[in-house]
Amino acid sequence: MAHHHGHHHHHDGSAADLKTAFWLNIGFALFEIVGGIWTSSLAVISDALHDLGDSLSLGMAWYLARVSERGEDASYSYGYRRFSLLGALLNTLVLIVGGGVVLWRAIPALWSPALPDARGMALLAVIGIAVNGFAVLRLRGQRSLNARTAALHLLEDALGWAAVLLVSGVLLIWDVPILDPLLSVIIALYVVYRAVVGLLSTMRLFLQRVPEGFDLRDIEKELLALPGVHSVHHTHAWSLDGEHDVFSSHILVDAATPLAEGLEIKHCAKHVVAERGFGHVTIEVEYGEQDCSMSACCEPGCAVLQGRAHEHERQHAHAHQEVLP
Repeated sequence: MAHHHGHHHHHDGSAADLKTAFWLNIGFALFEIVGGIWTSSLAVISDALHDLGDSLSLGMAWYLARVSERGEDASYSYGYRRFSLLGALLNTLVLIVGGGVVLWRAIPALWSPALPDARGMALLAVIGIAVNGFAVLRLRGQRSLNARTAALHLLEDALGWAAVLLVSGVLLIWDVPILDPLLSVIIALYVVYRAVVGLLSTMRLFLQRVPEGFDLRDIEKELLALPGVHSVHHTHAWSLDGEHDVFSSHILVDAATPLAEGLEIKHCAKHVVAERGFGHVTIEVEYGEQDCSMSACCEPGCAVLQGRAHEHERQHAHAHQEVLP
């Protein structure tokens, strides 16, 4: 599968859209709690608790999205982009816990269901679909995993309200009170399932798995096909936040390769990798078999390092002798 990113990111838009979604969601969650008590609907109350958890998640996602816009500094050399990933992780955990609470309350109600106010449920469902649908549209097109996770939560809420609307319509015609807790269980199970899938995706990023759609062997073959390249090794790829991908590799050229030609090979190699969608590319050109920085020059027996250590010890001893009386 080809993997191309159009690196025209809109981080300010992402934070602003998350802010809008947050205020919409938290306002409607409080409205839902009142409406759930009014209609005596367990499905509505359960969804209200779920929306309240989503609101907290959106607030956290909004804050972390703003933090992630900061540039690199002495503490975070890649910048703060992984804070956005942290927001996605915490969001999925909140969803899993919230789904568990809903199941804990809804499953016992299957054996003793109460008939809710179907008309009130239908009214709340129409408002819920409108609010969550508008919030989803605000987040549509955002590329960060943080914003996409938040949009998924809101889409699930909109689908949940569509199901509430359907059930309320049935209850207006037939007296089937078990549909209310049954719908609550189904919604909760679906939300937990989607949250677990999202958690696995987020954990892959935290564990620095190669980004989806990239085959390092294919990229190495393209680099190896460049004129003058003898071998490619120490190739690594990972993603900072599911949107900004990082690549590094070593390419070996002949020891007699002129510096200008080596720089041209590096430029071509970076171009090959950047075309795949990587935003941060590091290519090291090695001149001959003995030039690998991951082997000979990093060994404790390296003559250069030993010479520097001996010189440091000699200077230290000389300074020590000068201060003696």
